[in-house]
Amino acid sequence: MVLNYIWVAFFLIAFAVALVKLIVFNDTTVFPAMLQSTFDMAKTGFEISIGLAGVMSLWLGLMKIGEKGGMVPLLSRVVGPFFSRLFPEIPKNHPATGSIIMNFSANILGLDNAATPLGLKAMTELQEINPDKNTASNAQIMFLVLNASGLTIIPISIMADRAMLGSTNPTSIFIPTLIATFCSTLVGLLYVCIRQKINLFDPVIIGYIVGMLLVIVGIVFYFSGLSPEEVQQQSSLLTGIIIFSIIAAFIALGLRRKIPVFETFIEGAKEGFATSIKIIPFLVGILVGIGVFRASGVLTNIEQGIAWCLAAVGLNTDFVPALPVALLKPLSGQGARSMMIEVSKVYGPDSFVANIASIFRGCAETTLYLLALYFGSVGVRNTRYAVTGGLIADLAGVIGGIFVGYLFFH
Repeated sequence: MVLNYIWVAFFLIAFAVALVKLIVFNDTTVFPAMLQSTFDMAKTGFEISIGLAGVMSLWLGLMKIGEKGGMVPLLSRVVGPFFSRLFPEIPKNHPATGSIIMNFSANILGLDNAATPLGLKAMTELQEINPDKNTASNAQIMFLVLNASGLTIIPISIMADRAMLGSTNPTSIFIPTLIATFCSTLVGLLYVCIRQKINLFDPVIIGYIVGMLLVIVGIVFYFSGLSPEEVQQQSSLLTGIIIFSIIAAFIALGLRRKIPVFETFIEGAKEGFATSIKIIPFLVGILVGIGVFRASGVLTNIEQGIAWCLAAVGLNTDFVPALPVALLKPLSGQGARSMMIEVSKVYGPDSFVANIASIFRGCAETTLYLLALYFGSVGVRNTRYAVTGGLIADLAGVIGGIFVGYLFFH
């Protein structure tokens, strides 16, 4: 399993770098910092899992109502032709279809807390139809790579952080982030389609991709004519309306089918609580590895190396101080957020570097975290090319983010 090698590499590389710092540079703080990070990240992993218990109970309870109320057939009518080509292994009207759609919707709206439990449910349902329980199926890989590509239409949390930091235009990164995440998702989709020999020239696939592109262009056109305050207000309002409309629709479907709505909610909520406890070992393991790797200072060395290479070939390096956000995002969402805040405080919230850092945070996903969480929750050991696909999508988002960052802000 690729994730196994990555996890081992976190510790061995961190140890080697720390040893060099101690022997060559007489840095006596690095080993204590690494040790402290193991305790801190173990505690963080446990707290995240427990914190997820409530959210997972809520959303899996609502999903259970939707399932028994007939949500899946309704959603399948909308995206069935597209999904049947991207996920040919999923039977028609299977519950996984509804969970995948709901997960993608939550991600698109920037609702990470809702997306995680829905993603775990989708992965569990995909595992039920997986013929080899130890190896990731094509459908699981497609789902995870698209999930890891991080398509976000409304980056609410990023805009909120920028406003908190005192930005005069916290929504300025809205359109650049949307473009960068679309690049990430498109590249991730193309990579998996090529690996799985899916016909990219199928009229249905082309039609849906063009349709999504037109929707994004329409959103860009609409929001570009609004003031920063209106963008933030209307994006928050739109998100709230969509989410509560979905909840109301699920409950209405349940009433129409004459199912015991509250009892059905409790049934699903119990599944959510059990899953949140099950994922504790996987979260603690991956977060401790990431914490040790970060505490060793390896990411700083990588940043310096990239800056040197770019300068050597005569390329502009103004964006390099924002790179730690891009390097941290596949490892830790909270780490990327902390680094973005730090960069904004050092360079100013409306500086070029801060804008690029904000785009980096929004255009990629916590790929390795998702891999450990999703595959670990269902016991998949052989992830095949899921890691490669997720990281390629992240790289495409970062490269796209650099280009649109220079286009909009430099």
